[in-house]
Amino acid sequence: MTHTPYPQSYYAFSANPVPLRPELQGEVETDVCIIGAGYTGLSTGLFLLEHGFKVTILEAAKVGFGASGRNGGQIVNSYSRDIDAIERSTSAKNAQLMADMAFEGGRIIRDRIQKYNIQCDLKDGGVFAAFTKKQMGHLEAQKKLWERFGHKQLEILDAKRIREVAATDNYIGGMLDMSGGHIHPLNLALGEAAAIESLGGVIHEQSPATRIERGANPVVHTPKGRVKAKFVVVAGNAYLGNLVPELASKSMPCGTQVITTEPLPEDLARSLLPQDYCVEDCNYLLDYYRLSGDRRLIYGGGVVYGARDPANIEAIIRPKMLATFPQLKNVKIDFAWTGNFLLTLSRLPQVGRIGDNIYYSQGCSGHGVTYTHIAGKVIAETLRGQAERFDAFASLPHYPFPGGRLFRVPFTAMGAWYYTMRDKLGV
Repeated sequence: MTHTPYPQSYYAFSANPVPLRPELQGEVETDVCIIGAGYTGLSTGLFLLEHGFKVTILEAAKVGFGASGRNGGQIVNSYSRDIDAIERSTSAKNAQLMADMAFEGGRIIRDRIQKYNIQCDLKDGGVFAAFTKKQMGHLEAQKKLWERFGHKQLEILDAKRIREVAATDNYIGGMLDMSGGHIHPLNLALGEAAAIESLGGVIHEQSPATRIERGANPVVHTPKGRVKAKFVVVAGNAYLGNLVPELASKSMPCGTQVITTEPLPEDLARSLLPQDYCVEDCNYLLDYYRLSGDRRLIYGGGVVYGARDPANIEAIIRPKMLATFPQLKNVKIDFAWTGNFLLTLSRLPQVGRIGDNIYYSQGCSGHGVTYTHIAGKVIAETLRGQAERFDAFASLPHYPFPGGRLFRVPFTAMGAWYYTMRDKLGV
Protein backbone atom coordinates (compact mmCIF):
# COMPACT_ATOMS: atom_id res chain seq x y z
CA MET A 1 0.00 0.00 0.00
CA THR A 2 1.21 3.49 -0.86
CA HIS A 3 2.34 5.57 2.12
CA THR A 4 0.91 9.11 2.03
CA PRO A 5 3.17 11.64 3.77
CA TYR A 6 2.34 15.18 4.86
CA PRO A 7 2.54 17.85 2.16
CA GLN A 8 5.69 19.94 2.17
CA SER A 9 4.22 22.74 4.25
CA TYR A 10 5.67 24.94 6.98
CA TYR A 11 3.42 23.15 9.44
CA ALA A 12 4.81 19.72 8.58
CA PHE A 13 8.35 21.15 8.74
CA SER A 14 7.78 22.59 12.23
CA ALA A 15 5.51 19.85 13.63
CA ASN A 16 6.03 18.43 17.09
CA PRO A 17 7.39 14.84 17.22
CA VAL A 18 4.74 12.19 16.56
CA PRO A 19 4.63 8.44 17.15
CA LEU A 20 4.29 5.91 14.37
CA ARG A 21 0.64 4.95 14.01
CA PRO A 22 0.28 1.65 12.13
CA GLU A 23 -2.33 0.95 9.49
CA LEU A 24 -5.28 -1.24 10.38
CA GLN A 25 -4.77 -4.95 9.79
CA GLY A 26 -7.41 -7.53 10.57
CA GLU A 27 -10.73 -7.03 12.32
CA VAL A 28 -11.44 -4.93 15.39
CA GLU A 29 -14.61 -4.09 17.31
CA THR A 30 -15.39 -0.73 18.86
CA ASP A 31 -18.24 1.44 20.04
CA VAL A 32 -17.61 4.23 17.53
CA CYS A 33 -15.59 4.13 14.31
CA ILE A 34 -14.61 7.61 13.14
CA ILE A 35 -13.52 8.14 9.54
CA GLY A 36 -10.97 10.96 9.40
CA ALA A 37 -8.36 12.19 11.87
CA GLY A 38 -8.85 15.90 11.25
CA TYR A 39 -10.39 18.30 13.74
CA THR A 40 -13.94 16.96 13.34
CA GLY A 41 -12.91 13.37 13.96
CA LEU A 42 -10.44 14.22 16.70
CA SER A 43 -12.87 16.49 18.53
CA THR A 44 -15.61 13.86 18.33
CA GLY A 45 -13.28 11.11 19.49
CA LEU A 46 -11.93 13.08 22.43
CA PHE A 47 -15.38 14.02 23.74
CA LEU A 48 -16.58 10.42 23.37
CA LEU A 49 -13.56 9.00 25.18
CA GLU A 50 -14.04 11.46 28.02
CA HIS A 51 -17.49 9.92 28.47
CA GLY A 52 -16.41 6.29 28.42
CA PHE A 53 -16.87 5.25 24.79
CA LYS A 54 -14.45 2.94 23.01
CA VAL A 55 -13.21 4.78 19.90
CA THR A 56 -11.29 3.76 16.78
CA ILE A 57 -10.26 6.40 14.23
CA LEU A 58 -9.34 5.54 10.63
CA GLU A 59 -7.16 8.04 8.76
CA ALA A 60 -6.34 7.64 5.06
CA ALA A 61 -2.99 9.43 5.41
CA LYS A 62 -1.72 11.03 8.65
CA VAL A 63 -3.32 12.89 11.55
CA GLY A 64 -4.21 16.40 10.34
CA PHE A 65 -3.25 15.60 6.74
CA GLY A 66 -6.16 17.58 5.26
CA ALA A 67 -7.46 21.05 6.02
CA SER A 68 -6.85 20.65 9.75
CA GLY A 69 -3.09 20.59 9.22
CA ARG A 70 -2.85 23.05 6.33
CA ASN A 71 -5.16 25.98 7.12
CA GLY A 72 -4.32 29.55 8.05
CA GLY A 73 -4.36 28.69 11.75
CA GLN A 74 -6.89 31.38 12.67
CA ILE A 75 -9.47 30.98 15.44
CA VAL A 76 -12.48 32.78 13.94
CA ASN A 77 -15.89 32.77 15.61
CA SER A 78 -19.31 32.02 14.10
CA TYR A 79 -19.86 30.29 10.74
CA SER A 80 -19.10 31.06 7.09
CA ARG A 81 -22.63 32.52 6.93
CA ASP A 82 -23.41 34.51 10.05
CA ILE A 83 -26.18 34.13 12.62
CA ASP A 84 -28.56 36.50 10.83
CA ALA A 85 -28.54 34.20 7.78
CA ILE A 86 -29.22 31.23 10.04
CA GLU A 87 -32.17 33.06 11.62
CA ARG A 88 -33.71 33.28 8.14
CA SER A 89 -33.14 29.56 7.47
CA THR A 90 -34.54 27.80 10.53
CA SER A 91 -36.80 28.19 13.55
CA ALA A 92 -36.20 30.77 16.28
CA LYS A 93 -35.35 28.00 18.75
CA ASN A 94 -32.79 26.37 16.46
CA ALA A 95 -31.32 29.73 15.51
CA GLN A 96 -30.84 30.56 19.19
CA LEU A 97 -29.11 27.21 19.79
CA MET A 98 -26.78 27.78 16.85
CA ALA A 99 -26.06 31.33 17.96
CA ASP A 100 -25.09 30.05 21.39
CA MET A 101 -22.69 27.58 19.74
CA ALA A 102 -21.19 30.15 17.37
CA PHE A 103 -18.63 31.26 19.98
CA GLU A 104 -18.09 27.92 21.74
CA GLY A 105 -15.54 26.38 19.36
CA GLY A 106 -12.77 28.77 20.37
CA ARG A 107 -13.42 28.05 24.04
CA ILE A 108 -13.18 24.32 23.36
CA ILE A 109 -9.83 24.79 21.60
CA ARG A 110 -8.41 26.77 24.52
CA ASP A 111 -9.74 24.20 26.97
CA ARG A 112 -8.07 21.37 25.04
CA ILE A 113 -4.78 23.24 24.89
CA GLN A 114 -4.80 23.86 28.64
CA LYS A 115 -6.18 20.48 29.76
CA TYR A 116 -3.84 18.38 27.64
CA ASN A 117 -0.85 20.77 27.59
CA ILE A 118 -0.83 21.07 23.79
CA GLN A 119 2.11 23.09 22.46
CA CYS A 120 0.71 24.92 19.42
CA ASP A 121 1.76 28.59 19.73
CA LEU A 122 -1.64 29.93 20.87
CA LYS A 123 -2.00 33.72 20.55
CA ASP A 124 -5.11 35.75 21.36
CA GLY A 125 -6.68 38.37 19.10
CA GLY A 126 -8.11 38.30 15.59
CA VAL A 127 -8.87 41.23 13.28
CA PHE A 128 -11.36 41.64 10.44
CA ALA A 129 -9.98 44.32 8.10
CA ALA A 130 -12.18 46.52 5.89
CA PHE A 131 -11.21 48.10 2.57
CA THR A 132 -14.43 50.08 2.05
CA LYS A 133 -17.15 51.98 3.89
CA LYS A 134 -19.58 49.22 2.96
CA GLN A 135 -17.37 46.62 4.62
CA MET A 136 -17.06 48.84 7.72
CA GLY A 137 -20.84 49.05 7.84
CA HIS A 138 -21.00 45.27 7.72
CA LEU A 139 -18.52 45.00 10.63
CA GLU A 140 -20.50 47.49 12.70
CA ALA A 141 -23.66 45.46 12.06
CA GLN A 142 -21.79 42.26 12.86
CA LYS A 143 -20.61 43.69 16.17
CA LYS A 144 -24.21 44.52 17.14
CA LEU A 145 -25.36 41.07 16.00
CA TRP A 146 -22.72 39.22 18.00
CA GLU A 147 -23.28 41.41 21.07
CA ARG A 148 -27.00 40.61 20.88
CA PHE A 149 -26.00 37.01 21.58
CA GLY A 150 -23.68 37.91 24.45
CA HIS A 151 -20.36 38.12 22.62
CA LYS A 152 -18.75 41.26 24.02
CA GLN A 153 -14.99 40.99 23.34
CA LEU A 154 -15.19 43.23 20.28
CA GLU A 155 -13.78 46.62 19.33
CA ILE A 156 -14.33 48.65 16.17
CA LEU A 157 -11.03 49.97 14.83
CA ASP A 158 -10.80 53.26 12.96
CA ALA A 159 -8.15 53.97 10.34
CA LYS A 160 -5.59 55.01 12.95
CA ARG A 161 -6.18 51.99 15.20
CA ILE A 162 -6.00 49.41 12.43
CA ARG A 163 -2.72 50.94 11.24
CA GLU A 164 -1.43 50.19 14.74
CA VAL A 165 -2.50 46.57 14.30
CA ALA A 166 -1.24 45.93 10.75
CA ALA A 167 1.48 48.00 9.06
CA THR A 168 -0.37 48.57 5.79
CA ASP A 169 -2.29 51.49 4.28
CA ASN A 170 -4.83 49.18 2.61
CA TYR A 171 -7.58 49.35 5.21
CA ILE A 172 -9.92 52.08 6.39
CA GLY A 173 -10.80 50.26 9.60
CA GLY A 174 -11.75 46.92 11.06
CA MET A 175 -12.96 44.98 14.07
CA LEU A 176 -10.90 43.28 16.76
CA ASP A 177 -12.19 40.11 18.40
CA MET A 178 -10.09 39.27 21.43
CA SER A 179 -11.68 35.83 21.70
CA GLY A 180 -10.26 35.09 18.25
CA GLY A 181 -6.62 34.23 17.79
CA HIS A 182 -4.25 31.86 16.07
CA ILE A 183 -2.45 28.56 16.54
CA HIS A 184 -0.11 26.14 14.78
CA PRO A 185 -2.94 24.06 13.31
CA LEU A 186 -1.09 20.79 12.73
CA ASN A 187 0.38 20.82 16.23
CA LEU A 188 -3.12 21.36 17.63
CA ALA A 189 -4.31 18.26 15.74
CA LEU A 190 -1.30 16.23 16.86
CA GLY A 191 -1.88 17.28 20.46
CA GLU A 192 -5.51 16.26 20.28
CA ALA A 193 -4.50 12.90 18.79
CA ALA A 194 -2.08 12.35 21.66
CA ALA A 195 -4.86 13.20 24.12
CA ILE A 196 -7.11 10.62 22.44
CA GLU A 197 -4.45 7.94 22.78
CA SER A 198 -3.83 8.89 26.41
CA LEU A 199 -7.48 7.99 27.07
CA GLY A 200 -7.28 4.64 25.29
CA GLY A 201 -8.46 5.66 21.85
CA VAL A 202 -6.84 4.05 18.81
CA ILE A 203 -5.82 5.87 15.61
CA HIS A 204 -4.85 3.95 12.48
CA GLU A 205 -3.01 5.99 9.86
CA GLN A 206 -2.60 4.98 6.19
CA SER A 207 -5.98 3.24 6.55
CA PRO A 208 -8.50 4.74 4.12
CA ALA A 209 -12.12 3.69 4.47
CA THR A 210 -13.04 1.98 1.22
CA ARG A 211 -16.59 0.91 2.01
CA ILE A 212 -19.20 1.26 4.75
CA GLU A 213 -21.28 -1.85 5.17
CA ARG A 214 -24.53 -0.44 6.48
CA GLY A 215 -26.83 -2.22 8.90
CA ALA A 216 -27.68 -2.66 12.57
CA ASN A 217 -23.96 -2.94 13.34
CA PRO A 218 -22.10 -1.13 10.54
CA VAL A 219 -18.71 -2.31 9.33
CA VAL A 220 -16.08 0.03 7.87
CA HIS A 221 -13.69 -1.65 5.45
CA THR A 222 -10.09 -0.63 4.72
CA PRO A 223 -7.59 -2.23 2.31
CA LYS A 224 -6.25 -4.60 5.00
CA GLY A 225 -8.90 -4.70 7.69
CA ARG A 226 -12.33 -3.78 8.93
CA VAL A 227 -13.93 -2.18 11.97
CA LYS A 228 -17.21 -3.44 13.42
CA ALA A 229 -18.96 -0.68 15.35
CA LYS A 230 -22.19 0.39 16.99
CA PHE A 231 -21.90 3.83 15.39
CA VAL A 232 -19.92 5.38 12.53
CA VAL A 233 -18.97 9.05 12.32
CA VAL A 234 -18.04 10.30 8.84
CA ALA A 235 -15.58 13.17 9.24
CA GLY A 236 -13.60 13.17 5.99
CA ASN A 237 -14.81 16.55 4.68
CA ALA A 238 -13.01 17.55 1.46
CA TYR A 239 -10.98 14.33 1.46
CA LEU A 240 -13.94 11.94 1.75
CA GLY A 241 -14.22 11.28 -1.98
CA ASN A 242 -17.29 9.29 -3.01
CA LEU A 243 -17.37 7.03 0.05
CA VAL A 244 -20.86 8.31 0.90
CA PRO A 245 -22.46 9.29 -2.45
CA GLU A 246 -25.43 11.13 -0.93
CA LEU A 247 -23.02 13.57 0.72
CA ALA A 248 -20.85 14.22 -2.33
CA SER A 249 -23.65 15.78 -4.43
CA LYS A 250 -24.26 18.59 -1.93
CA SER A 251 -20.68 19.75 -1.50
CA MET A 252 -17.59 20.69 -3.51
CA PRO A 253 -13.90 20.48 -2.58
CA CYS A 254 -12.10 23.79 -3.06
CA GLY A 255 -8.42 24.64 -2.74
CA THR A 256 -6.82 27.54 -0.93
CA GLN A 257 -3.15 28.50 -1.10
CA VAL A 258 -0.68 29.52 1.60
CA ILE A 259 2.91 30.77 1.58
CA THR A 260 5.34 31.26 4.45
CA THR A 261 8.34 33.56 4.47
CA GLU A 262 11.74 32.85 5.86
CA PRO A 263 12.11 33.82 9.55
CA LEU A 264 11.95 37.60 9.79
CA PRO A 265 14.19 39.82 11.92
CA GLU A 266 12.43 40.55 15.19
CA ASP A 267 12.09 44.28 14.54
CA LEU A 268 10.60 43.69 11.08
CA ALA A 269 8.15 41.06 12.33
CA ARG A 270 7.03 43.29 15.19
CA SER A 271 6.59 46.25 12.84
CA LEU A 272 4.23 44.26 10.56
CA LEU A 273 1.87 43.02 13.28
CA PRO A 274 2.78 44.86 16.51
CA GLN A 275 0.19 43.09 18.69
CA ASP A 276 0.76 39.69 17.04
CA TYR A 277 -2.93 39.42 16.09
CA CYS A 278 -4.05 37.46 13.06
CA VAL A 279 -5.83 39.32 10.26
CA GLU A 280 -8.36 38.44 7.59
CA ASP A 281 -9.90 40.95 5.20
CA CYS A 282 -13.61 41.38 4.44
CA ASN A 283 -13.60 40.50 0.74
CA TYR A 284 -15.70 37.59 -0.52
CA LEU A 285 -12.51 35.81 -1.62
CA LEU A 286 -10.52 36.95 1.36
CA ASP A 287 -6.82 37.04 2.22
CA TYR A 288 -5.53 36.16 5.69
CA TYR A 289 -2.20 36.36 7.46
CA ARG A 290 -0.38 36.14 10.77
CA LEU A 291 3.03 35.57 12.30
CA SER A 292 4.24 32.09 13.22
CA GLY A 293 5.91 31.23 16.51
CA ASP A 294 9.32 31.64 14.87
CA ARG A 295 8.46 35.04 13.28
CA ARG A 296 7.59 33.99 9.75
CA LEU A 297 4.71 35.68 7.95
CA ILE A 298 2.10 33.10 6.95
CA TYR A 299 -0.07 34.54 4.15
CA GLY A 300 -2.95 32.80 2.42
CA GLY A 301 -5.81 33.44 0.07
CA GLY A 302 -7.40 32.60 -3.22
CA VAL A 303 -9.79 29.78 -4.03
CA VAL A 304 -9.49 27.10 -6.71
CA TYR A 305 -12.90 25.57 -7.28
CA GLY A 306 -12.81 21.82 -7.73
CA ALA A 307 -9.58 21.54 -5.72
CA ARG A 308 -7.05 21.53 -8.55
CA ASP A 309 -3.47 22.18 -7.45
CA PRO A 310 -2.08 25.39 -9.04
CA ALA A 311 1.22 25.04 -10.87
CA ASN A 312 2.85 27.96 -9.02
CA ILE A 313 1.35 28.85 -5.66
CA GLU A 314 3.95 31.50 -4.87
CA ALA A 315 3.09 33.33 -8.09
CA ILE A 316 -0.54 33.55 -6.95
CA ILE A 317 -0.06 34.56 -3.32
CA ARG A 318 3.21 36.54 -3.20
CA PRO A 319 1.70 39.51 -5.13
CA LYS A 320 -1.14 39.60 -2.59
CA MET A 321 1.37 39.63 0.26
CA LEU A 322 3.36 42.43 -1.35
CA ALA A 323 0.21 44.45 -1.99
CA THR A 324 -0.34 44.32 1.77
CA PHE A 325 3.29 44.56 2.91
CA PRO A 326 5.53 45.99 0.16
CA GLN A 327 8.30 46.16 2.76
CA LEU A 328 8.72 42.37 2.25
CA LYS A 329 9.77 42.62 -1.41
CA ASN A 330 13.22 41.17 -0.73
CA VAL A 331 12.09 38.45 1.66
CA LYS A 332 12.44 34.82 0.59
CA ILE A 333 9.46 32.43 0.53
CA ASP A 334 10.41 29.16 2.22
CA PHE A 335 7.16 27.22 1.85
CA ALA A 336 4.14 27.23 -0.47
CA TRP A 337 1.31 24.72 -0.35
CA THR A 338 -2.35 24.19 -1.08
CA GLY A 339 -5.09 22.42 0.85
CA ASN A 340 -8.73 21.61 0.29
CA PHE A 341 -11.79 22.68 2.22
CA LEU A 342 -15.36 21.62 1.52
CA LEU A 343 -17.84 24.20 0.24
CA THR A 344 -21.63 23.90 0.47
CA LEU A 345 -24.07 25.91 -1.63
CA SER A 346 -25.41 27.69 1.47
CA ARG A 347 -21.91 28.03 2.97
CA LEU A 348 -23.34 26.51 6.16
CA PRO A 349 -22.14 23.17 7.54
CA GLN A 350 -24.05 19.97 6.78
CA VAL A 351 -24.81 17.81 9.79
CA GLY A 352 -27.02 14.75 9.92
CA ARG A 353 -27.44 11.01 10.20
CA ILE A 354 -27.88 8.23 7.66
CA GLY A 355 -30.10 5.51 9.03
CA ASP A 356 -29.90 5.03 12.76
CA ASN A 357 -26.16 4.80 13.31
CA ILE A 358 -24.10 6.73 10.72
CA TYR A 359 -23.48 10.38 11.62
CA TYR A 360 -21.70 13.04 9.61
CA SER A 361 -20.51 16.61 9.70
CA GLN A 362 -19.01 18.34 6.67
CA GLY A 363 -18.86 21.53 4.65
CA CYS A 364 -17.20 24.08 6.93
CA SER A 365 -16.89 26.30 3.82
CA GLY A 366 -13.57 27.82 4.87
CA HIS A 367 -14.58 28.47 8.48
CA GLY A 368 -13.64 25.20 10.05
CA VAL A 369 -11.11 25.64 12.86
CA THR A 370 -13.71 26.59 15.47
CA TYR A 371 -16.75 24.93 13.90
CA THR A 372 -15.19 21.46 13.79
CA HIS A 373 -14.53 21.55 17.52
CA ILE A 374 -18.14 22.32 18.40
CA ALA A 375 -19.28 19.77 15.80
CA GLY A 376 -17.33 17.06 17.61
CA LYS A 377 -18.95 17.99 20.90
CA VAL A 378 -22.43 18.03 19.36
CA ILE A 379 -22.00 14.61 17.71
CA ALA A 380 -20.70 13.15 20.97
CA GLU A 381 -23.70 14.60 22.82
CA THR A 382 -26.01 12.93 20.31
CA LEU A 383 -24.45 9.50 20.78
CA ARG A 384 -25.01 10.00 24.52
CA GLY A 385 -28.71 10.66 23.88
CA GLN A 386 -28.72 14.48 23.88
CA ALA A 387 -29.66 15.44 20.32
CA GLU A 388 -31.13 18.95 20.70
CA ARG A 389 -28.06 20.82 19.45
CA PHE A 390 -27.37 18.23 16.74
CA ASP A 391 -30.94 18.60 15.51
CA ALA A 392 -30.52 22.38 15.31
CA PHE A 393 -27.67 21.92 12.82
CA ALA A 394 -29.55 19.15 11.02
CA SER A 395 -32.54 21.48 10.55
CA LEU A 396 -30.65 23.72 8.13
CA PRO A 397 -31.78 23.26 4.51
CA HIS A 398 -29.17 22.11 2.00
CA TYR A 399 -29.38 21.74 -1.75
CA PRO A 400 -27.25 20.20 -4.50
CA PHE A 401 -25.21 22.55 -6.67
CA PRO A 402 -27.07 23.75 -9.81
CA GLY A 403 -26.36 21.51 -12.77
CA GLY A 404 -25.09 18.68 -10.58
CA ARG A 405 -21.47 17.67 -10.17
CA LEU A 406 -20.61 18.45 -13.80
CA PHE A 407 -21.46 22.15 -13.59
CA ARG A 408 -20.89 22.98 -9.93
CA VAL A 409 -17.36 24.32 -10.56
CA PRO A 410 -18.20 26.79 -13.37
CA PHE A 411 -21.41 27.97 -11.69
CA THR A 412 -19.66 28.54 -8.38
CA ALA A 413 -16.72 30.30 -10.06
CA MET A 414 -19.18 32.62 -11.84
CA GLY A 415 -20.77 33.47 -8.50
CA ALA A 416 -17.39 34.13 -6.95
CA TRP A 417 -16.45 36.41 -9.88
CA TYR A 418 -19.66 38.39 -9.31
CA TYR A 419 -18.93 38.96 -5.62
CA THR A 420 -15.26 39.73 -6.33
CA MET A 421 -16.32 42.46 -8.76
CA ARG A 422 -18.67 43.84 -6.11
CA ASP A 423 -15.76 43.95 -3.65
CA LYS A 424 -13.57 45.79 -6.16
CA LEU A 425 -16.29 48.27 -7.04
CA GLY A 426 -17.32 48.78 -3.44
CA VAL A 427 -21.00 48.10 -4.13
